[in-house]
Amino acid sequence: MAPNDPLRKDAEKAAEARDIAESAREAAREAPSFAAELFLGRLAAELVHPFPEQDPADAAKAEGILADLESVLRAEVDPDAVERDDKIPDQALERLQAIGAFRMKIPEAYGGLGFSQTNYGRAVALASSHCGAVAIWMSGHQSIGVPTPLKLFGTDEQKQRYLPRLAAGELSAFALTEPDAGSDPAGMETRAEPHPDGGWVLNGTKLWCTNGPEADILIVMARTPDKVVNGKPRKQISAFIVESGWEGFEVVHRCEFVGYKGIRSGVLRFNDMRIPAENLLWNEGQGLKLALITLNTGRLTLPATNVAAARQCLRIVRQWAREREQWGGPIGAQEAIAGQVGYIAAHTFAMEAFSDYTAGLVDRGGTDFRIEAAMAKLFCSEVVFQIADRTMQVRAGRGYETADSLRARGVTAWPVERIWREARLNKIVEGTSEIMRLFIAREALDPHLQRLGALATPGSSFGAKLQALGRGATHYPLWFLSTWWPGLGAPDGMPSRLRGHWGWMRRQVKRLARRITYAMVRHRADLEHRQGWRMVDEAVDLTAMALAMGRAASRADAGSAELADLFCRHARRRIRERQHTPQRLDRVGAAVASNVLKDAYVELEGGIMPERRR
Repeated sequence: MAPNDPLRKDAEKAAEARDIAESAREAAREAPSFAAELFLGRLAAELVHPFPEQDPADAAKAEGILADLESVLRAEVDPDAVERDDKIPDQALERLQAIGAFRMKIPEAYGGLGFSQTNYGRAVALASSHCGAVAIWMSGHQSIGVPTPLKLFGTDEQKQRYLPRLAAGELSAFALTEPDAGSDPAGMETRAEPHPDGGWVLNGTKLWCTNGPEADILIVMARTPDKVVNGKPRKQISAFIVESGWEGFEVVHRCEFVGYKGIRSGVLRFNDMRIPAENLLWNEGQGLKLALITLNTGRLTLPATNVAAARQCLRIVRQWAREREQWGGPIGAQEAIAGQVGYIAAHTFAMEAFSDYTAGLVDRGGTDFRIEAAMAKLFCSEVVFQIADRTMQVRAGRGYETADSLRARGVTAWPVERIWREARLNKIVEGTSEIMRLFIAREALDPHLQRLGALATPGSSFGAKLQALGRGATHYPLWFLSTWWPGLGAPDGMPSRLRGHWGWMRRQVKRLARRITYAMVRHRADLEHRQGWRMVDEAVDLTAMALAMGRAASRADAGSAELADLFCRHARRRIRERQHTPQRLDRVGAAVASNVLKDAYVELEGGIMPERRR
């Protein structure tokens, strides 16, 4: 390709983006991971059975604040008024701050409550079940705001200076996304340049910054001067602690969304803002890695709030399907509606197991929870929208009608329409479902790329490829044979109605590991962008099956086993469908998409009003 060839430039940009992302990945760890083992064909039953439940002593620490939180929400926050007014009352926010709702994840040494991840998830879920906007205020401040990255990467001086202020009531935010740079860090344009007198000068724009328009203290990601690696310049991204009271901070626009009225998310601009040298967080060039590590735990708030939404939906359909009568009986007795109710109940059970398990991994420490956290986010955000959509279908016209309208005509004002709108955001925020699949696929391929990376990397030397072949020859023959070994039976204590599901799951785990290897040989490192996403969805369902069965076995009651059984039946159907979807369908779909982007089918857009961009 010629130097100015657009295809060459696109390839160079893609290579640069991959290089930046790879440099920010966490190093491989030896800590146990159920999901990582699953991708290698091993069903690590000991990690999910007995199911690791929360320590009762830890659970007791949160009871008082949960009671206070419920009381304040009930007295001060009318979720329908928040929808109408697009605002959470100032008095409500002040009372929430007074009871500690905004300092749960700050260590006690700095004035916080020092909650475990599990207790924090319980609190945010409770808030979300009443008013989603309140949960986002709490989460934007604590889950990915300043407290978490400051705890993980801040110096003692930075922690002493900022954590007490955050515990006392100052609000925080995390500024990463830009108008032209979302999940692709190579497109970041916000820059921090060294100042001749010391420190940095920040310029740039950030988009969709939750809490940003109201924040006192922010973590801002910015490009810093390139670093030369192997004779080539590499973009560096660094993290800075900034204060909105400093000169050069501007709120350009407050964004409005389909749901979650009352939140504060917006466009922020930094104009020649001076940043002291000591406000660099962690090390220069480590900003993207800091963001990824922060998001590993930060995104676990979403599964917790998704579970809360699913529980709301379950309560609604339970009551409505029992009291609504059509054709001489309750609609819940009709098979079509009963199927929807069963789906909601079984998937709520699985979501709860997934959310609790991943939060527990964080609390126990000594585990590598990167893949589980991404899986929990992907699974729960996809499933909760299905649950909300099915709940709206069960409620029919009353589901599509707003709570205010229902209340005005004197009927029960279940906010199904609001739950449905808000559930849709979960597949986008904190990494879209597509990005989560790419992340999980890359992590799943990592053990293989560690051995065979030179074979999958264009431009590798002959010597490097030869070494990779040697590593593969010593590892893969025995490993491949192990994936055909049937393995042991279900763990002791597994309910009898689930033992068949466990055996089926174990066989599918081994089959999946073989298919990943075949596909990697065929597609090499490009697998994560090809059929890898379909295999990721399969692995997520297999993990959810294991967690649902593990929890059911630990609870040892017929109801839990019944719910896990139904969930496994649904998951098995989805897995079989993915396995039997021809790869040619993906290729044909990609070809049609390519032609659409070349305006080949613009006639399909006829008969509608002319485009109006502004």
